[in-house]
Amino acid sequence: MTEPRKSTNFVRQIIDEDLAAGKNGGRVVTRFPPEPNGYLHIGHAKSICLNFGIARDYGGRCHLRFDDTNPSKESPEYVRSIQEDVRWLGFDWGEHLYHAADYFDRLYEWAEKLIRDGKAYVDEQSADDIRETRGTLTAGGSESPHRNRPPAENLDLFRRMRAGEFPDGSRVLRAKIDMASPNINLRDPVMYRIRRESHHRTSDRWCLYPMYDWAHGQSDALEGITHSICTLEFEVHRPLYDWFLDQLGFAPDARPRQIEFARLNLTYTVMSKRLLNALVQEQRVEGWDDPRMPTLAGLRRRGYTPESIREFADRIGVAKADSTVDVALLEDCLRDDLNPKCRRMTCVHRPLRVVIENYAEGKVEEIETPFFPDDPGREGMGFRKVPFSRELFIERDDFVEVPPKKFTRLSPGKEVRLRKAYVLKCIGVVKDEKTGEPTELRCTVDLDAGFDSPKDGRKIGNAIHWVSAAESVPVTLRLYDRLFTVPHPGAGGQDFRTVLNPASLEVVEGARAEPAVGELRPGERCQFERRGFYYVDPKDSAPGKLVLHRIVPLRDSWAKIAKGQ
Repeated sequence: MTEPRKSTNFVRQIIDEDLAAGKNGGRVVTRFPPEPNGYLHIGHAKSICLNFGIARDYGGRCHLRFDDTNPSKESPEYVRSIQEDVRWLGFDWGEHLYHAADYFDRLYEWAEKLIRDGKAYVDEQSADDIRETRGTLTAGGSESPHRNRPPAENLDLFRRMRAGEFPDGSRVLRAKIDMASPNINLRDPVMYRIRRESHHRTSDRWCLYPMYDWAHGQSDALEGITHSICTLEFEVHRPLYDWFLDQLGFAPDARPRQIEFARLNLTYTVMSKRLLNALVQEQRVEGWDDPRMPTLAGLRRRGYTPESIREFADRIGVAKADSTVDVALLEDCLRDDLNPKCRRMTCVHRPLRVVIENYAEGKVEEIETPFFPDDPGREGMGFRKVPFSRELFIERDDFVEVPPKKFTRLSPGKEVRLRKAYVLKCIGVVKDEKTGEPTELRCTVDLDAGFDSPKDGRKIGNAIHWVSAAESVPVTLRLYDRLFTVPHPGAGGQDFRTVLNPASLEVVEGARAEPAVGELRPGERCQFERRGFYYVDPKDSAPGKLVLHRIVPLRDSWAKIAKGQ
């Protein structure tokens, strides 16, 4: 006999209780039901991991269903991207791929039933009139003048709506429930509207499309979903879904149990497909897969791993109350995943030339360096040979001519350690005649000490990274920062566009990397020592042209970035 499952959140606890009570014949069937009106974002990842994870852990199944009831905003591109994202996260729906459009005929038949039963009517009011007469959260609505038409007349009008006799927006079908209900969703909600739009699955067969609330609950019931897990904003819709299923004769044990959980809110981003679509349409980003976007396509393009996102979903857990998660937690999950996987290499982002005057011209030493310094014997990884020569590149910000107090890197007359190499001393500075900026450093190395520490006990500055000028390879770097400058863009009615970060992308041309970087293939990741984790962009990289994204800085780098260092 197996150990009883330990519930890790309230959703699993409910499922455990249902199974213990013998409900649903021991079945667990969940679903992930996106609308194909945009690309999925990190908030959807939480729902994907929850629904598919529950199905996996309980030996059930999870359906992927596209709730495609609004053809004006939906497209095959979004359908394809959603399938790709779910698979990339590590989940598969098998043969259980569905579309709400598959049920259009059945939904239409059920709508006619409600009309015949006096539970639905055709309303000729305008959309504005319907909105105005629905009332407010504190005051009930008023009845439509068409509410009490005879069923036969409503049925005739509804069939003529389907036949295309009336213009778009001229009539709708509404459920006849209760205009005085404290729940505004029960005040005669619209079930169908006339819309002459070609549907990506049904083409031009229909000019009458169901509303999401009319299609959603019935689609779950048709598919035999046992647990309809959705976000909190659907809690007030649950009585409407139940009312529809009641009118259609679905027994309590033949319908899903709806469970609501808090959606994911993340700092320094927006979690709305409408707002993300605005960023794309207004060309404020380069597309849905722009690496600054919180879409799964954008995170994948930036270099995130599916393992890190699944870990993030697991860490934040599932709660009933809304809260906002700091994006730093997502970044920590990513670092924790990348750290044991990514080979260490060296790249100088903004090169400053160094000439070592006491090192022989033409001489090249090959320094055997492990890809994983903390685990040099790792199987299959081993070492690479890093060339050292008379002319090097170091980072421009590792040198300051007039150093501030406690500056521990290179300055005139001072010494630093070149990582895994010699102690370097600056003895001269060559400057641009016009700007006065350093263009080259004249230096010496302690050849007597070699790669060891000097034995006279003199004080040496911090270790800095470097590459050989002649043997290094050119790379283009894309340094990504957060898309917004404030933690809660759009809060308090603020236009989220006004807090877009103008420095969210910096393209660095002319960076130089050690030879091993030139062997990286598109889609591979590495860690540039002292800089962060990087990803070879598979879209823009080509033979002889390496484009790398900074996926995320190292843990101690954000403070420096924030200070502009």
